[in-house]
Formats: sequence, C-alpha cells, structure tokens
Amino acid sequence: QVQLVESGGGLVQAGGSLRLSCAASGGYIEGYHMKWFRQAPGKEREFVAAHSTSGGYYYTDSTRARFDISRDNAKNTVYLQIHTLKPEDTAVYYCAADTGPIWTIRDSGTVIVWGQGTQVTVSS
Repeated sequence: QVQLVESGGGLVQAGGSLRLSCAASGGYIEGYHMKWFRQAPGKEREFVAAHSTSGGYYYTDSTRARFDISRDNAKNTVYLQIHTLKPEDTAVYYCAADTGPIWTIRDSGTVIVWGQGTQVTVSS
C-alpha cells in the first residue's frame, strides 16, 4: 500500500507563499485521487483540495482562489501551492490518497492512506 510523507511546512509571514509536497512510496499515486486536508488547533479536519485520477481539480469556495493542487506522476509526488497566506491558514496539512467514487472527492471518509502531516504557521 502506498505511503505518504509531507514536507514543506514551516513558519511564514502573512502574505507569503508556500509549496507543500507529498511524496509517495510503496505504490504509485497515478491510481489514486490525491487530496489535501488541514486541521487547525481546536477545529475539525477540513478538506482543502483534490486532484482526481481523471484530472479534475476540486476546491472549496474558501480555498479556490489561493490554493493550487498539482501532481507529478513521474515523481510520484503531489503538491499544494498556497498563495497570499493568512494567519487563519495556520494548521497541520495532511496529504491523503483515495479510491472512492468521485462524488466523495471532498470527503475524508473514503481516504485509505494518510500522511503524517506538516505544520504550517502563518504569523501576522
């Protein structure tokens, strides 16, 4: 089964940008919907973005403008570019792999593999 390791988090100032990476091993991401979630302190984990096996891009109304998900199947890696960071983006960001139906693309319940998470802290 594929394993996922995130990297690229850190402390950044508001207004800056960050690119998170999610490297896969033990399998190929090509056969998975790849997703990013985040969990802020005291809050539930929430969906951020997804890239489906058929090439579709999925966001929420609050992430669509500043977040970009992409994947490089040759490198077996998924990326999340975050633009114009805000303090409310502070969270642990998790990468996830999923093979569920497309109508669950924004759900966490069908995720079969989670990464360990990477901390993003945005200072004002």
